[in-house]
Amino acid sequence: MKRILSFLKPYKWGVFLVFILVASRAVLDLLLPMILGRLVDEGIGFGSQVVEPNLAKVYQFSLLMFIITVISIGVTIFSGYMESKISASFAVDLRKAVYHKIEQFSMREVNHFSTSSLITRTTNDIQQLQNYVNMMLRMLILQPFLAIGAVTFSILQHPTLSMILIASVTALIIMLVIIFAITLPKFQLVQKLVDRLNLVTRENLTGLRVVRAYNTQEFQAKRIDDASKASMVLNVFVNRVMGLMWPIMSLIMGFTSLTIVYFGSKYFVGVDGFDPGSLMALMQYAMRAVMSFMFLTMIFIMIPRATISARRVKEVLEVDIKIEDPVNAVILPNNMKGEIRFEDVCFQYPDADEPVLSHLNFTIKPNTTTAFIGSTGSGKSTLINLVPRFYERSCGSITIDDIDIKQMRQEDLHRLIGYVPQKGVLFSGTIAENIMFGKEKYTEDDMVEAAKIAQAHDFIMEMEHQYETNVAQGGTSVSGGQRQRLSIARAIAKKPLIYIFDDSFSALDYQTDQKLRKMMDEKVKATKLIVAQRINTIRYADQIIVLDQGTMVGKGKHEELLKTCPVYQEIASSQLSKEEL
Repeated sequence: MKRILSFLKPYKWGVFLVFILVASRAVLDLLLPMILGRLVDEGIGFGSQVVEPNLAKVYQFSLLMFIITVISIGVTIFSGYMESKISASFAVDLRKAVYHKIEQFSMREVNHFSTSSLITRTTNDIQQLQNYVNMMLRMLILQPFLAIGAVTFSILQHPTLSMILIASVTALIIMLVIIFAITLPKFQLVQKLVDRLNLVTRENLTGLRVVRAYNTQEFQAKRIDDASKASMVLNVFVNRVMGLMWPIMSLIMGFTSLTIVYFGSKYFVGVDGFDPGSLMALMQYAMRAVMSFMFLTMIFIMIPRATISARRVKEVLEVDIKIEDPVNAVILPNNMKGEIRFEDVCFQYPDADEPVLSHLNFTIKPNTTTAFIGSTGSGKSTLINLVPRFYERSCGSITIDDIDIKQMRQEDLHRLIGYVPQKGVLFSGTIAENIMFGKEKYTEDDMVEAAKIAQAHDFIMEMEHQYETNVAQGGTSVSGGQRQRLSIARAIAKKPLIYIFDDSFSALDYQTDQKLRKMMDEKVKATKLIVAQRINTIRYADQIIVLDQGTMVGKGKHEELLKTCPVYQEIASSQLSKEEL
């Protein structure tokens, strides 16, 4: 929690001001019962010796109470504004820090937490912490101050009768300790169940078409129902136990008032100057003390949840980033060519028994096309994901123009690369915003040229608003092939030195595939890395690298590999006719 609360440091003077305001409000509230007691004794005339009412005193004390109340209301409104502003700003800063940290994650860290858990941590957990900070600023000074002050003033009014209040407060504390001993372990499970519910819901929604196609709606509904019920049972149990507090506390408060009135009026009023006004003031202080403990329970209720949320957010903030920028990064020259060299490169996933890639050695010349092919699981996508450092190689070196990519800042490295993943990813916004994603300055000609090369211009012009057509989140408002072409157009519009296509042509029909690759060969002069499943997509590549179980078993052009590489021959024979072979 200390690490998380450090985000309040920029607002320390605001927090100090809030504490001053809250303390002032507590002092003003504690003055009211004392003034009320004097009004009863001196104004109404119910002192130790009953006298006629003194209207001047009544007006005087009433006006004083009114002024104190108005000032207290003003202080409460201003402190409430400050509390909300500070807690909201704290949440904004914390969310920025978490999101900035997540942006530095490699795929290893993302897979460690899972996407659904990261979403919960950046939304639900931070919201819990914001509410906790707001409540802490509002209650942490006020309620303890009121409780201690009320008990102190009640002792000053009558030490003996105050023992009733102290006994009630002791009973309250014992009750709170017992309840929180029961509920605290349960609070630790609540956020995990929220993660589980988010995970199941996200899977069900993203895979909705598959669920319907396989008629597994009932099975998926049962998964969501089971996750919901587990969360419901836990929350019902916690809320039932916590719900016992308020009736018990109300009962203690009522019993305390009744006992003070009974013993005070029967044995103490009129003795040693203890008059009805003092008894009324003592009752008011007793109510304030008990009410303060009741409000303190709200903080105690939030502490376990906030502690768990703080721990979960802290895990994200303090995770050890495996892929970091070098301390003394190389400044890349302006005339880079785009030659990529793999020297004895290996890669093994954490906790895996066997490496995915083993001792790869090859060179990709500038302005050439190199394709990677192999059976499923041969390591093609993993290999090209090593170039932008989405994963970190386990051994060997990967260089661009003889500069090791580990010596580059990731920002500089990514500036060299146009990346198109297997699944086309689009963002909510217009088609123009998606094509020119990440570019602050661009011309319409650049955008249209990129769309034409990617074979996307024609279908864009058929839309009602053309390039200003809005795209739904995830690109669900366009077809798979259109989404893939827009993703390719986005990479082309970037005009990078190196293109990486991770099986990006699989959603395209043969004719569109042919036109796109022809346009790219004519218009785009850059180093291209292509992962593909279809021979026809890569048969004209300058270099084809064949992978089998993480090792390179063939390298050359299409015609060469048909003669020298059995694995390539097997793939080709399964896709091409005898005439094509």
